[in-house]
Amino acid sequence: MKTKLLFLFLLVLVTNTNLFSQVTTNIFEQVLFYDGYASLVNEPTPPGVTRFRNDLISRKLTETELANFGNTLTVNVSITAACDNYDRIGNVNLALVPKNQATYVPGSVSRIELARFITPFMNYNYAPDTVPYTFNVDNMAKIFKDPTIIAAYDIWIELQLFGVPYAANTQVQGCAGRNDVFYGTLDFVSNTTAVTANEVLIPLNFQNYLNNYQAGASDAVGQTTRTISFNVQNNLTDANLYLITSNHGANSGGEEYNRRWHYIDFDGTQIASYRPGELTCEPYRVYNTQGNGIYGSTPRTNAQWQSFSNWCPGSIIPIRILSLGNVVGGTHVFKIRVPNAVFANGEGYFPVSLYLQGTNTVLNTNQYSKVDYYLSPNPTSNIITVNTNDTLENLSVIDIMGKEIWSGTNKTIDMSNFQKGIYILKIKFENFEVLTEKIIKN
Repeated sequence: MKTKLLFLFLLVLVTNTNLFSQVTTNIFEQVLFYDGYASLVNEPTPPGVTRFRNDLISRKLTETELANFGNTLTVNVSITAACDNYDRIGNVNLALVPKNQATYVPGSVSRIELARFITPFMNYNYAPDTVPYTFNVDNMAKIFKDPTIIAAYDIWIELQLFGVPYAANTQVQGCAGRNDVFYGTLDFVSNTTAVTANEVLIPLNFQNYLNNYQAGASDAVGQTTRTISFNVQNNLTDANLYLITSNHGANSGGEEYNRRWHYIDFDGTQIASYRPGELTCEPYRVYNTQGNGIYGSTPRTNAQWQSFSNWCPGSIIPIRILSLGNVVGGTHVFKIRVPNAVFANGEGYFPVSLYLQGTNTVLNTNQYSKVDYYLSPNPTSNIITVNTNDTLENLSVIDIMGKEIWSGTNKTIDMSNFQKGIYILKIKFENFEVLTEKIIKN
């Protein structure tokens, strides 16, 4: 019996090898980053890689690379020491760039922070001089396979790593006069399982600072609260909020040394609470090869770590997945509150990144409609027409952030002045039937 079961297992293994196949896509390989405060360096980058700032590089995923992704996605980052020997923050971002643009301005396109990590105190003269980070972002694999998104946008991947060399210039042998800070490598690993998707992706907040002393950083000066209202066009299933927060600061008053309770509300109901920080930072001590190490050379107990430090140099910042389940179309409100945060001398802040992702429940709406219509052409570069013999009461065009940017009764819409990208067309007929369609401006 055991022999027969083993045979069956091997047969399944042989006939389904694709279930275990993985493809590694190298995004960046040992790209050097430079002083984040200095002017943009004039140094070469690998083919296809754009350096927007000394701390930000990017490149576009090719059609072949997109085709290789299945329904899983792991992000592997490795940071190698150069001439920054302090703990810094790094990020992996996704940028949705209108189709066929040769480049883009980072602040003018929709961006999603996929992952955040902290560098250790590294001295490149000592081993280990490289620290690895791994993130599971299976949800993003669906975005790479959504036909509407990839028809309207090119997907660019950014590696962001801020560093400064000033301390290392005097503290690390061989770093005098240098302005390079770290080397960065980024790989995506996915299986080869075929998958299609019908996703809704709504960027809500990208690395925006939250504090209580700076106008515009919170709902009101004196509060550490941010409220974000947004619109969902259609009912969603399997909806999640993806939240990344970490405390930053400097000196004894910096919030990175204090574990504050964070409270998350959705539509007026608290759905989560957490205090940042790990049980212990000791597993990362091996990567902290600089003399001042991981806040000193003596190991600390778990209780000592938990009494003051909410981050560990050399670790990842968690991606907090807040499950919403089914979300009905309409206006929704997200709120993050850190009521006990203290920002001594105007120092410290919480960079907050947030996006919503879910499955669109509206598929081929005209298939179930009592009215007869079609759009042409779609995609379009200027004019799109709703072709129908039924009477229209109103049309409205909504952008990816849920903002209505056009409304009227004319069956022909001039989109020539719209930015390239994905829009939702809401069609209201005289019989009170309301239908929605994705339209693409190229």
